[in-house]
Amino acid sequence: MDRRSLIAGSGAIGLAGLLAACGKKEEAAAPAAAPAAPAVATGDTVRWRIASSFPKALDTIYGGAEVFAKAVNDMSGGKFQISVHPGGELVPPFGVVDAVQQGTVEAAHTCAYYHIGKDDTFAMGTAIPFGLNSRQLTSWMYHGNGLKLFREFYDQYNIINFPCGNSGAQMGGWFRKEIKGVGDINGLKMRLGGFAGKVLSRLGAVPQAIPGGEIYQALERGTIDACEWVGPYDDEKLGFNKVAPFYYYPGWWEGGAQIDLYINKEAYNKLSAENKAIVEAAAAYAHTDMQAKYDALNPPALKRLVASGTKVLPFPKSTMDAAFKAANELYTELSDTNANWKKIYSDYAEFRRDQNLWFRFTEGLFDNYMQNSRL
Repeated sequence: MDRRSLIAGSGAIGLAGLLAACGKKEEAAAPAAAPAAPAVATGDTVRWRIASSFPKALDTIYGGAEVFAKAVNDMSGGKFQISVHPGGELVPPFGVVDAVQQGTVEAAHTCAYYHIGKDDTFAMGTAIPFGLNSRQLTSWMYHGNGLKLFREFYDQYNIINFPCGNSGAQMGGWFRKEIKGVGDINGLKMRLGGFAGKVLSRLGAVPQAIPGGEIYQALERGTIDACEWVGPYDDEKLGFNKVAPFYYYPGWWEGGAQIDLYINKEAYNKLSAENKAIVEAAAAYAHTDMQAKYDALNPPALKRLVASGTKVLPFPKSTMDAAFKAANELYTELSDTNANWKKIYSDYAEFRRDQNLWFRFTEGLFDNYMQNSRL
């Protein structure tokens, strides 16, 4: 979801808009946008706008904001109305943090790791390599210290955040050649940017920041050797299987990618207690609904990809081990140099340790048994 690859404008639907929205994880300076019309209140009716970082063509991710807005409308009996605007319509797709901070819009629906150009700490709000899976991240947010710590962090940006979607664990991407060991990563030109690119580059890969609309052509012509996207449902639409036969898993850099609702603090504080409760409940519903949708849509899409000749393969353990080591070296360096990162990551890592211990005795063995059984 590379910000530079998004098409700024409401007309960017179709393949170009879809490609542009999922290009990944990189923050760059956004051009200034004209302020949107202010929110209006008619009698007891509250009207807000959400600036999305995604185009309408991404029905799973963009749709999360629509699910949230509809739930708010329904629970308020139409007295709290929220319009959802695709990336570029009100503000640049990755200018949403600035827009919410400044009150240009009341809210935004985005992935935190898009904004690591401001602070690497943003990455933990969505996903970091070998981080928490979606259930664990939700648990940390709601019943650990995650939400508390991030609200303290986002206070620097005049923002209050709510979890508002998750893709679940993602795939590891499309490769023109088979990956048999960590040596095959050295020199690999892969369309993967942002925070995950910082880890992959330590293995000798050459992360590429290619605009979304050019990824297929770059892969087809051999300008790049591999590209990473999301998962079968979204990947199938883009046709990468036609030019890169090897589909690797897992996307170790995204064990469960969370999407956030960012709200301007002044706008939130003006809400009644009832409307604040509605916002919280609607965000939680949209959070659950998005992963449920991905979990329902990905299996049939994967079947279709396999039927078309795609070879679905796991990353070699040696490659995973090398990436794991590189990721932890990066986290140590960030903890030594970034106070925001250190404060949140120390709690995140402790929570992850306990979660993995628990999942080892329950989810891990149960899932492994079921997934290797003949049903």
